[in-house]
Amino acid sequence: MSLEIRINQDIITAMKAKEDVTLRGIRAIKSAIMLAKTDGSGQEIDEAREVQMLQKLVKTRQESYDIYMKNGREELAVKEKEEIDVIRKYLPAMMEGAELEQAIQQIIAEVGAKSPQDMGKVMGAANKALAGKAEGRAISEIVKKLLV
Repeated sequence: MSLEIRINQDIITAMKAKEDVTLRGIRAIKSAIMLAKTDGSGQEIDEAREVQMLQKLVKTRQESYDIYMKNGREELAVKEKEEIDVIRKYLPAMMEGAELEQAIQQIIAEVGAKSPQDMGKVMGAANKALAGKAEGRAISEIVKKLLV
């Protein structure tokens, strides 16, 4: 089932249950899908693009959350955090810890990287291979740790 169909069904469910927080997050996803469909690029919205859109939504809300917390606007920060939690439900499970480190070690071996100078090659291959499965910041930290 595509993300758009799932979102449309979940909007109806959230409206019936009067779940305002869930509805706000789901509507943000629907809006992003509609923008992508009408952006004029002609690209089909495949699973990879859906994950990319969702990650972008989470990232922008996380940045807003951080700004609100820094400026003492907890009531606005709470709304951003609630939307992040709703959007993350539609993202695939992220790789973390030992599982992510093992995947990056395999990529390092495939690329043949031996020193920190090879970080660019490793990051390019890792970001491509782990797109939607791990956050770029986590990938970068592990690559730096392994290429010492």
